[in-house]
Amino acid sequence: MIVEAVLGNVAEPDWTERLSNAKVDDLVLDQWEAQKSRLRKATSLGTELALTLSRGVRLRDGDILAWDELTATAVVARIALGEVMVVHLDKLHGESLDMVIRSAVELGHAIGNQHWPAVVKGTKMYVPLTVDRKVMDSVMRTHSFTGISHEFIAGTEVIAYLAPHESRRLFGGADSTPHSHLPAELN
Repeated sequence: MIVEAVLGNVAEPDWTERLSNAKVDDLVLDQWEAQKSRLRKATSLGTELALTLSRGVRLRDGDILAWDELTATAVVARIALGEVMVVHLDKLHGESLDMVIRSAVELGHAIGNQHWPAVVKGTKMYVPLTVDRKVMDSVMRTHSFTGISHEFIAGTEVIAYLAPHESRRLFGGADSTPHSHLPAELN
């Protein structure tokens, strides 16, 4: 089966009603696969699917990739969010400006040197796991940042607090924010 466009999303009222009595065949993707416009993968029911989306179109959880009216069967993208490293910066509050600047620059250098995407919200920095958790933990412990701690949590615990552009940075469009199916530059 070749998929060239997204038909809608399960969260849209028309599709919610249509899918209420339909058979759903999930295409399970991780957050990085969901960013690809070209992909070949089998659905949960074994249908071989070739994804050939236009440039700039990003799949989101619940996107409907195929609909067969005769059999009332839909192929739906299901995107699994990975873990996120949360870097806590709140202990820097009240420290000297010199220490805050030094810590921020050192943290930025360490994260940037690894080419890890990051989003800062308030006193927290969110970094998706792009390598093994042990590697990320080791990088953070090696630098012994003053006033900075970190932990790992499920992406589902973070996504509700992120703006759409922030969730795209961390999860490659794997969020469940309602959207249009136009290319990103036209949205």
